[in-house]
Amino acid sequence: MTAIESPCILVCSIDMKTGYCFGCGRTREEIGAWLTMTPETRRAVMAALPARLETVERRPRRETRRTRLAREKGETTQ
Repeated sequence: MTAIESPCILVCSIDMKTGYCFGCGRTREEIGAWLTMTPETRRAVMAALPARLETVERRPRRETRRTRLAREKGETTQ
């Protein structure tokens, strides 16, 4: 079985204005359906992501998953 390429960068927070993830640019629906999408559909979504990311605000309004994981890792190593 081949690996499924994902645009996820662990910045999982949705821009409420556009509906796109701050990190990857996908919609909630696309994120949820990613594993069941055909390779062609995933490629089409991937092609749209750069333009989408230009439309989102640059800062999520809450702590992102990546920030939380880094903070938790830092707390456990001290």
